[in-house]
Amino acid sequence: MQQTVEYFEYLIVGAKATALVGGVAYLLAILFGFAAGIARAEKIPVARTVAFIYVEIFRGTSLIVQLFWIYYSLPLIGLSISPLMAGCLGIGLNSGAFASEIVRGALLSVPVSQLEAAAALDLSRGQTLWKIIIPQAVREMAPPFGNLSIAILKDTALVSMISIADIAFRAQQLRTFTYDSARIYGVSLVIYFGMALVLLMIGRMAEFYARPKYLRSWLLSRKAAQ
Repeated sequence: MQQTVEYFEYLIVGAKATALVGGVAYLLAILFGFAAGIARAEKIPVARTVAFIYVEIFRGTSLIVQLFWIYYSLPLIGLSISPLMAGCLGIGLNSGAFASEIVRGALLSVPVSQLEAAAALDLSRGQTLWKIIIPQAVREMAPPFGNLSIAILKDTALVSMISIADIAFRAQQLRTFTYDSARIYGVSLVIYFGMALVLLMIGRMAEFYARPKYLRSWLLSRKAAQ
């Protein structure tokens, strides 16, 4: 039991790196996802083509290969970045490609009648997007984005391959010295599962507050502020 506690104390230090990479990658995924999703849903000529190429490349290739390419190939053209930046950027770009489909699908799910009402009110396309479409689409995005956060957490284990001392990296170090694979990876599973439970609870809260009643209150408060 004492040995298991020592393993836990050693591995939990790596949870800081895991949480940092996962958090930054998630924010980047949201950013890239919204940019590409809106460009494709709104059918903006050049931006739509660029978004399509980005999404297909990063959805259609392996994440570990993308991480290696970013970390080892970019320095060849004079863009040297740290392992942490490479890990965050690689996972962010990869997950952003999947997030863009969530955003695009949610935007296209808004009823046409809402767009017709916006046109009747003489709202511009930008006003319609930000005041009518996106607030309603958020409700559809909340559950998939919750799942995406857990997927990103699991993807962070791959950054150990580019020398980031996360949970997986430290677990491998321990296994190399002790050969106690079962207990080491068992403790690692518990830590990952605990972190996933936290994300699950946050996701459930996001879904709750994305319900129409709360969105309506938010929209009314924005209108009052204006």
